[in-house]
Amino acid sequence: MHGLDRLIACAGHWHGVNRLQDPNTGLPEESPTTATITPVLAARFVRIHYTWVYQGKEQEGSLLIGYETETTVATAYWIDSWHMGDKVMVCPGTVDEQGNLLVRGTFAAGDGPDWGWHIAITASEGHSFGFVMHNVEAGGREWLAVEAEYQRAEIRGRSAFHAKESSG
Repeated sequence: MHGLDRLIACAGHWHGVNRLQDPNTGLPEESPTTATITPVLAARFVRIHYTWVYQGKEQEGSLLIGYETETTVATAYWIDSWHMGDKVMVCPGTVDEQGNLLVRGTFAAGDGPDWGWHIAITASEGHSFGFVMHNVEAGGREWLAVEAEYQRAEIRGRSAFHAKESSG
């Protein structure tokens, strides 16, 4: 089994709900979200591109994920218009026994020590998909930052992925 098999099984278009724990208000802000999961380079990598909304303005993000079979190391390269601006966060990690991706990155937090960012991506045999992101203070305190849950997008009674498969 390849470490990205569960994500590859989720290839296609998704829609759902994104919940940002708004650091400005301290309250969760819920918005619609879409995602497209695409196997890349003969399914050696997976790209997840997603959109969400913050205070009425559309945001987008992308994860390019690789998995080194020999070392069992997963690496995600994360960009997001609201969280990352023009920076890329490199997030090494693992894929657990259930096929969930667990990666961690760091970012500069002013003049103090770097803070951490954890991303957990769950996928279930192509039926469900979601991610949870946590912010981690330099001292180790962790709190929920983002939670997104997705269902397959439907096109005239069929999933968008299956409609694409049968048309090409």
